[in-house]
Amino acid sequence: MKAEDELDLGGNEPRVESVSEFTRRVKALLEGGIRPGWVRGEVSNLRAQSSGHVYFSLKDAGAQLSAVLFRGDATRQTVKLRDGLQIVVYGEVSVYEARGQYQLIVRAVIEDGVGKLQREFEALKARLAAEGLFDPEKKRALPVMPHCVGFITSPTGAAVQDFVRIISRRGWVGRVVVLPTKVQGEGAAAEMVAMLALAQELGIFDLLVIGRGGGSLEDLWAFNEEPLVRAVAASTLPVISAVGHEIDFTLCDFAADIRAETPSAAAELISSQFLACAERTSLAREAIGAALEGAVARAVERLDHARSRLRLLSPDGQIEQGFLRLDDLSNRLGSALRAGVQTRRQEFADVQSAFMLLSPEARVQLESHRLLSLWKRLQAASPKSVLHRGFAIVRDEAGRPVTRRAKVRPGQRLANEFADGEVRVRAD
Repeated sequence: MKAEDELDLGGNEPRVESVSEFTRRVKALLEGGIRPGWVRGEVSNLRAQSSGHVYFSLKDAGAQLSAVLFRGDATRQTVKLRDGLQIVVYGEVSVYEARGQYQLIVRAVIEDGVGKLQREFEALKARLAAEGLFDPEKKRALPVMPHCVGFITSPTGAAVQDFVRIISRRGWVGRVVVLPTKVQGEGAAAEMVAMLALAQELGIFDLLVIGRGGGSLEDLWAFNEEPLVRAVAASTLPVISAVGHEIDFTLCDFAADIRAETPSAAAELISSQFLACAERTSLAREAIGAALEGAVARAVERLDHARSRLRLLSPDGQIEQGFLRLDDLSNRLGSALRAGVQTRRQEFADVQSAFMLLSPEARVQLESHRLLSLWKRLQAASPKSVLHRGFAIVRDEAGRPVTRRAKVRPGQRLANEFADGEVRVRAD
């Protein structure tokens, strides 16, 4: 039977998917149906990109699996990958659609020898959690102002130095007692259990810190041993677990009342409570000081007000007020009198001016001034006044002024009148 015939079976043509649609369906099936898990294999084809992402293959005798460790996860790993290294990785399956290939997105890497310890860790964690050993309601609050803190750790480790340096730099006031134990290797867990018991018997501690610096799973395994985990959970004193770096978790972290990522973080946590109290104390002191200053200022103001009222009610005060009122009234009376006299003077001057204008003598004097002014204006417009300013008047035989050159005939007799006399001439 041909393919064309197969498409026609049943009378309905089956749906044809594109490559992208088919690949997306495969991706959904794989990523939704396969849960994340642990895979063991040998590293091969290791390739680190400049972006920080690491690509490699996991292989064994029968198969090969592509894997990728993205930059964010790669920076948290303590295992140095190399070709040929046997490792156990934790991750989830993903499909890279552009190539149509599936790959493992790796989230954690441990060397193959650690795989057994990791499984033991997960199994013990699940069993203790089922017992309720890690229940949140069993956690106790840390004391706000611990006076004495016990630190169960190695006295020669860097954790102690970091813890003391930070807690001192932040100005914490209290005492730190190092309870020395081994923190790694055989017998370390038993020593720490003994120190926990001793710290509770001494009765001098307000808070315990148990921890060390970071390391591999084997290095930190003492903090996963069941006796120590149970001892931490049963402690009558609040316990901070400060084991390893941020990516390292131990069962003591879950059993303790609170987990700090590092011993330095534990020091910051303890001192932050102290600093917060110190800041609240400082603010309260400032508030009390401000309230006291305000109360004193208000009392002084009330005292001044009472003193002023007492002064006003005393005989001396009444007399002083009378003097002030008398002076004020005297000044106002003087001002009113002066204003009245000035008004009367102005009215008298106005009446006097009007009277002067209505008297005969004033009228004669006024008309004389007006006639003199008119005579002066007439004199300024007279021909004599013009002649005295250097001009001359030309007259014909009849004595009429000649005002145009065109009116003069050749041989005509003319008279030129000046201010000081007359000159007769004949026209050309």
